[in-house]
Amino acid sequence: MQFFSSNFKLGILGGGQLGKMMLYETRKWDIYTKVMDAAADAPCKIACNEFVQGSLMDYDAVYQFGQDVDVLTIEIENVNLDALEKLEHGGKKVFPPTKTLRTIQNKATQKLFYTDHEIPTAPFTRFAYTSEIEDSIHNGGLQLPFVWKSAQFGYDGQGVKVVRKIEDLQGLPNVECIAEHMIDFKNELAVIVARNTKGEVATYPVVEMEFHPEANQVEYVICPARIDPKVAEKAKEIALKVSEHMNQIGLLAVEMFQTQDDQILVNEVAPRPHNSGHYSIEASYTNQFEQHIRAILGLPLGKTDSKVAGVMVNLVGAEGHTGDVVYQNMEQILKMEGVTPHIYGKRQTRPFRKMGHVTIVDEDMARAREVAQKVKETIKVISE
Repeated sequence: MQFFSSNFKLGILGGGQLGKMMLYETRKWDIYTKVMDAAADAPCKIACNEFVQGSLMDYDAVYQFGQDVDVLTIEIENVNLDALEKLEHGGKKVFPPTKTLRTIQNKATQKLFYTDHEIPTAPFTRFAYTSEIEDSIHNGGLQLPFVWKSAQFGYDGQGVKVVRKIEDLQGLPNVECIAEHMIDFKNELAVIVARNTKGEVATYPVVEMEFHPEANQVEYVICPARIDPKVAEKAKEIALKVSEHMNQIGLLAVEMFQTQDDQILVNEVAPRPHNSGHYSIEASYTNQFEQHIRAILGLPLGKTDSKVAGVMVNLVGAEGHTGDVVYQNMEQILKMEGVTPHIYGKRQTRPFRKMGHVTIVDEDMARAREVAQKVKETIKVISE
C-alpha cells in the first residue's frame, strides 16, 4: 500500500498532545490524517487533515469515525472497545489490536495478565468496589499501607492514592479497584518496545523517571537510566516478554520498579507513545512518534539508540492557577544551551495539568540533569 502523498487515510482516536506530536511525523511524510476528540479546541485540530468532534467512549461516534480510514490507532486508551472490535471484524486494521486494549484498559485485568504469564509485578488484591476494602483490612485480608488504584479511567496520577490509614479511603470513588502492595524501590524505570505488523521488534534504552511526590506525575525522564547495565538488560528482557505476550503492535511503554535488591517488577503499561519517550524527539535517531507510525504501517523500524544524553522536564500547571495560560520566563530557558521547549496548545491551565515539556540534551548526563533542574526552577506555567 502507498502511504505517502496518496489516498491512504490514517485515523487517530484522541486529539491531545500525543496525537499532536504524532502529527509532526505524518506531516513530515505527507500522510493524510483524520482525528477525533471530544474537545473542539484539541491540540491536534490545527495539524490534521480532518477533525471530528465526538466522544471517544461513544459507540456510534467511534464506529462511524472508523468507517472511512485505512488504519486506526489511538493516543489514549479510554476509547469504546466494542466499536473498535466491530470495525476489526469488518476488516479494518486497528492498532494496537482491540484484544490488547481490553487487557490494558482495566488495571485489574492487566495485573491478572502479569500473574497468568509469570511476569513479575507487585502483589495486589482486586475489589469490585472500594467500599469492600475497609472490611478486608479489619478482617486481616489486607494490610496497611497500600496503593489504591481505580481499575479504569485513571491517568496522569488520577485514580491513584497511597492509603496509609483507613481514613485515607474517605472520598475515593466507589468503583472497581485494586489494592497494591507498596514497593520499596530504588528507581522507577521504563522501556518502550516497538513492534511492527511484520513482527520486527526494537527497544529503546531504559529510562529513569523521577516523580512529583504529591501529583504522582513524572517530573523528569532521564535517558539513559543511571543504573547497572545488568539491571538495564533485565528490564529490557521483561519489557520484551510483556510485549510478546500482549501481541502488541505499535509502541508499548512498560513502566517498572527496580527494588532494593535489583529485582524488576512491572507496574503498568501504555500501548502508545508515552511521556517516558518524549526525550526521543531531540535525543534519539528515531523518535517514538515516528516509530509508532512506522510500526502500525508495517514499515521498517528505525534506529532506537540515543545520539546524546537526554533529560525531559514536564511542564504542568502551577498550584493556585486556573485560567488562560502564561508561560513565565520562557526567554530565560531559551538562552540555555541544549534546551528545547514543546508547548502542547492547551489555552487553559489548572494545577498539575500537563501543558508541555522541555528536553535538555548534552554529551554529559550530569550536566544535562543540572540544566534540567534550572529549567524546572525557572519556567512557570501560570494563569493571567
